[in-house]
Amino acid sequence: MAITLDPDALHVLEIGRAAGGEPFENGDVAAARAAYNASFPTLQGEREPVAATLEQRIDGPNGPIAVRIHRGIGAPRSGAPALLYLHGGGWVVGNLNSHDEICRWLANLGGAVIVCPEYRLAPDHKFPAGLEDCLATLRFMTQNAAALGIDPSRIGVAGDSAGGNLAAVLALLSRDGLAPSLAAQILIYPNTDARQTADSYRRFGDGFGLTATTMAWFRDHYVRTPDDIVDWRVSPLLAPDLGGVAPAFVALAGCDILADEGEAYAERLQAAGVPLVLRQWPGKIHGFVSMGRHIPAARQAVAEAVAAWRQFEKDR
Repeated sequence: MAITLDPDALHVLEIGRAAGGEPFENGDVAAARAAYNASFPTLQGEREPVAATLEQRIDGPNGPIAVRIHRGIGAPRSGAPALLYLHGGGWVVGNLNSHDEICRWLANLGGAVIVCPEYRLAPDHKFPAGLEDCLATLRFMTQNAAALGIDPSRIGVAGDSAGGNLAAVLALLSRDGLAPSLAAQILIYPNTDARQTADSYRRFGDGFGLTATTMAWFRDHYVRTPDDIVDWRVSPLLAPDLGGVAPAFVALAGCDILADEGEAYAERLQAAGVPLVLRQWPGKIHGFVSMGRHIPAARQAVAEAVAAWRQFEKDR
């Protein structure tokens, strides 16, 4: 079966090839972070203005956590909907700037408050340190809802790639009473199975941006031991039961090594009776929602996520 990339996705891949550079796994973590930080500004579009932005540090179990808070244009001063946004980057790279474009879109399109933490990264801080930072940020949002001008019953969680993994895990923890209640979860091409055995790893393992070898490098930096790979807090697809979690919007890229595990997770959510909107972009590559300068569907995907989030609220 022929694989057809959209022209804009092909253009992004050509930009990457022209830039050269070594795969992350050929160097050390510091070099990977430097290369990533140099590359993402060429892919993101101009950052939309929002009504207000606040940066602060909050307390966490592993020390202070830097957070960035955007209040979208049109967001009410009190009782606003809110999202905890968890950035992607394989649990190893990424920061408050690398996904700022998405957070601003969510803030404005949703008339919402978006909180993004700079959670601890591997291998400096292996699982579960980053997850603990994300959980601490969610608790901060709930406990300080009045000061943040948000409605604690309208808080959702969102994330892409590794951030989508963390978001899915928080939704499971919330279901089990181990995290604050969530109104929705937005999962953008999430990691759900760290075993990395799905067929999409074969179909798109090389030549489509994120490679199978890079993904293994990310995973191996994140986990402490091989036993962590089958812990559902690393591989939420392996959770015994997905029933009762927050309604989910799942966005997948068709030409992505994570496509099959994302679809499998969506299928399990649906089978468990979880309200679900699954949206697939057949010709897109992993990370396309962070490529708004070149891929117009990036903002469209965020708009569809917000529409689903609003519909979940109406259906409650």
